[in-house]
Amino acid sequence: MDFPTSCPGCGSENRVEFADNSVHDVTCARCGARYCVFLRKQKFEVLFDLGTRALMDGYAREAVASFSAALERFMEFYVRATTLERAAGSDMDFVAALDALDGTWRHVASQSERQLGMFALAYLLREGREPDFLTPRGLGTDFRNRVIHRGSLPTRAEVEAYAAAVFALIDRVLTELGPGAAHAELAQEQAFAAHVAALPDGVTVVFEEHPGMFRARRFGAPAPQPKSPKPATGGRPVNDAQAFQTALFRRALEERGPQLERFKGQAMRRGS
Repeated sequence: MDFPTSCPGCGSENRVEFADNSVHDVTCARCGARYCVFLRKQKFEVLFDLGTRALMDGYAREAVASFSAALERFMEFYVRATTLERAAGSDMDFVAALDALDGTWRHVASQSERQLGMFALAYLLREGREPDFLTPRGLGTDFRNRVIHRGSLPTRAEVEAYAAAVFALIDRVLTELGPGAAHAELAQEQAFAAHVAALPDGVTVVFEEHPGMFRARRFGAPAPQPKSPKPATGGRPVNDAQAFQTALFRRALEERGPQLERFKGQAMRRGS
């Protein structure tokens, strides 16, 4: 997957593949100018956006993989943010705290269950209460496993419901985290600064911040639908939480959708 970026030299558009570290060294295809794009976006945001792009393109199964990965990477982001937030309230140097965090994370980097455990403990220590949303149903574990591990082919409606649940969970915890997120973002800025310092002369530095679906709320949260024990049309009662999640996700997708369509359309025109 890629995104468009404008050459600071001639203004022409270049398509750039998302890099794992959000640092993109680019050579303009038109004028040959060299520039480096730093994308101020966390990995879980990129993955979730890629999931929405896959869903809009009709790749439902591939979208599930991206949404699932986005949730896992968000949990890592939360652990990093809360750990660095606690270190900021002590005498520990930021670099030392970050090194200790990186060293500790390496012990669980390849084990999702242990990462989930670290997230649960980090949430308890910060919020003072149990993360009661960490249930198989809340995480969509059965659905994810059927699709990812057992090769099930989901419907778009099923994927939208899963995406809505993931979106609502991340949105909720991000809201609780509030300014605490800045500590993990500072770590990204530090990595950017190190790369900038190592760039050769003549390379233009460009910082971009794409408006992802988890950035500052630019849309009003819709009210949850009331639960009706006897729906007028028959069938099961409306599930408040599920209806709210779906409405919130669709509202965010509507806000983000036109830009995703632009990314997609430009890529198709360029390849034709």
